[in-house]
Amino acid sequence: MEEHILNPKEVFNELVEEEEGFRHLNNPADGIKPITKKYLGIPTHVSQAGNKFYFTDGDAKVELVVVNEEIMRVRVAPHGVFLEDFSYAVPELSNKPVAVSLYNDEKEFKVSTAKVNCHIRKSDFFISFSDSNHVVTSADAAPMHWEENTKFGGYYVFCTKTCNPDENFFGMGDKPTELNLRGKRLTNWNTDAYSFGWNQDPLYRSIPFYISVNEGIAHGIFFDNTFKAHFDFGAEDKTKTSFWADGGELQYYYIHGPHMMDVVKSYHLLTGTHPMPPLWALGYHQCRWSYYPESKVRVVAKGFRQNQIPCDGIYLDIDYMDGYRCFTWNRKYFPDPKKMIKDLAADGFKTVVIIDPGIRVDDNYPVFKEGKEKKYFCRRSDDYFMEGHVWPGRCQFPDFTNPEVREWWGGLFDELIEMGVAGVWNDMNEPAVFGAGTFPDDVRHQYDGYRGSHRKAHNVYGMQMVRATYEGMRKIFKNKRPFTITRAGYSGLQRYASVWTGDNVATWEHLKLGNIQCQRLSMSGIPFCGTDIGGFSGEPDGELFTRWIQMGTFSPFMRAHSAGDTKEREPWSFGEPFTAINRKFIELRYRLLPYMYSAFWEHHRYGFPILRPVVMQEQEVLKNHFRQDEFTYGDKILVCPVMEPGQKSRKVYLPKGDWYNYWTNEVTVGGDEVETPTPLETIPIFIKAGSVIPEYPVMQYVGEKPIEEVKMNVYYSDYEVNSFFFEDHGESFAYEQDIYSEKKFIVNGTESSLEIQQSMEGLYTPRYDAYCFNIIGLPFIPAHISVDGKEITDYAINSEKVLEFKHTKTFKHIEIKK
Repeated sequence: MEEHILNPKEVFNELVEEEEGFRHLNNPADGIKPITKKYLGIPTHVSQAGNKFYFTDGDAKVELVVVNEEIMRVRVAPHGVFLEDFSYAVPELSNKPVAVSLYNDEKEFKVSTAKVNCHIRKSDFFISFSDSNHVVTSADAAPMHWEENTKFGGYYVFCTKTCNPDENFFGMGDKPTELNLRGKRLTNWNTDAYSFGWNQDPLYRSIPFYISVNEGIAHGIFFDNTFKAHFDFGAEDKTKTSFWADGGELQYYYIHGPHMMDVVKSYHLLTGTHPMPPLWALGYHQCRWSYYPESKVRVVAKGFRQNQIPCDGIYLDIDYMDGYRCFTWNRKYFPDPKKMIKDLAADGFKTVVIIDPGIRVDDNYPVFKEGKEKKYFCRRSDDYFMEGHVWPGRCQFPDFTNPEVREWWGGLFDELIEMGVAGVWNDMNEPAVFGAGTFPDDVRHQYDGYRGSHRKAHNVYGMQMVRATYEGMRKIFKNKRPFTITRAGYSGLQRYASVWTGDNVATWEHLKLGNIQCQRLSMSGIPFCGTDIGGFSGEPDGELFTRWIQMGTFSPFMRAHSAGDTKEREPWSFGEPFTAINRKFIELRYRLLPYMYSAFWEHHRYGFPILRPVVMQEQEVLKNHFRQDEFTYGDKILVCPVMEPGQKSRKVYLPKGDWYNYWTNEVTVGGDEVETPTPLETIPIFIKAGSVIPEYPVMQYVGEKPIEEVKMNVYYSDYEVNSFFFEDHGESFAYEQDIYSEKKFIVNGTESSLEIQQSMEGLYTPRYDAYCFNIIGLPFIPAHISVDGKEITDYAINSEKVLEFKHTKTFKHIEIKK
């Protein structure tokens, strides 16, 4: 059915969010003709082709694709013709057979797997989903609909679902707001947001994926639409949640839980996981806009080694270039970059350089000349090259949605890598343009053969730039892992790069924001994330910087970064006692690298997020839907950063189970809040009982010296707990050929015994020979210790009542008895 709308207040949700605020979709004062609003009508027919089902009202058509038992995709074709099936976020849908059934009765069509049912109501084309117990988890509050876009052609596309009274929402990338998105209205449009503030939206990335939790059951919605998109989580009408876009196709995936962890894992089945990073990339990184000339870079590097503060990465911002021209060097500042990089490498530093998308218009500049000759730069609708001003001045911009351009761009890193550059940082790739903000809407993009305007390509531009960077570096490196970082991106960017949260500010508010943003990114499919430690702009004092270092120790990506008009902020810049505390926490980071690397493997192989908010531990507890300070790194280490100045103690919620205070080894029963001291030299860190936490010896950089033994901290538990320990070469892709070691430990104790079992898969053999076991919290004095049936007599109990003994790393079963 159709209706003509003359009153703009009757337009769906009335308003579409713009960067300046809001504007009416249809305002007669603008001289625009009334918009035709078209709903799905009555479904009259269904057909099936394998795992695809098609429903039609005689004109429009809905496609339902059963991806697997937990995932179904819904697409709408307003006049029965679907767009070509292409997505940068989802490289390919699973082709595995799924047992699926179609039911047809008087009230509905129903498509069912063993875990999910999709209901299409015959009276009004409402679509809903239910679980195997017939509990409705997601339901339309109105039929899906679309409105003609009279300015550009095509459609605005809309979907509105019921929002239940206690339903809460999470995800959506790094939105700078509360972790729980209930009551929020958000926009996805990649934006350069310098010194952004609380609730400022949009930011640098567009991740159109959210998780709903209602009555203890979770599901996800992934709205795979690259146009400017909008989400309303009960903001306008608390009984409805909506998502809509300014163009493209109404296409979304319903992802069933029932646990939030299940939803995230399934989302990664669609969009992929992050490849294993080089181990050094998990170390500490130091950056500034900018470290130059070369003498300054050397001073900073020397400062780390003299102060005995571990560091693996030194960054060069735009001032290393000749006139900000990408792939060039300013020979005044860096007369011999190859020697400098070699010298840094000899002292354990990897060099990471920035590369932006703007290419200076200069016929004497080889990159521009070649790109111009091969017509690799973006053009406007009148076929003139799109030009804009960024750091180099007048620039043109490669069309990274063209695979030929990506191949060319990737090859440009050859000389940098030959000089020894180990990593590349892609910035300004929203894309950002001085004055204009970004490209005009009419810029054309090749879009891998599915051509479109910048309205369609804007949100994927940065992702395709870093894809070109990553794929080019991987080809040049051959079997060596690239390290890349990007400011902008879209769902799926985790296949190519790490991220940071952008140009933040040196305030306690931004410390809190960064904590929330990293948790949100991790649960939104982007695990390798961090903040600019200390704030990019503004001036932190020693306390704020140190508290940020402490939080950053437990960020997957740990980098300090600051603007050039601020005071320098290396970890020793604030003097004592801050230098010693910063050293202590960065050393803790390096000791815990094997645990953190293992958590990364659990993400890469199994799809687990690395940082997990408390709500992911206990989603059935409604209070946890509003906790946002705490998180676990992996599932064994609970961290609660200190985010208030002068704070001497704070309450920490411990999920159910037993938890050990990392600093004191005191055991606390979870399920409640505990008051925890927070002197400047510590933050609350708790270890889950039953965990096996591997530790490496402290080094000034990854690989500084051979590892002779690994400390295995075993935290006693009277219930069974599993732990993973992953190792490999740390820099090659040999893990893809099973050259890795994945060890699984099972810890199970009673009042009079403790058993530790180890199993292993993979073909990698570490060079060290022994484990040094620390058994923490043992409730009895051991009288008998055996390893694979052989008694151990060489052990000790230290002053902290920790049982210590050594054994070779090859064992299957340890038994400790009273």
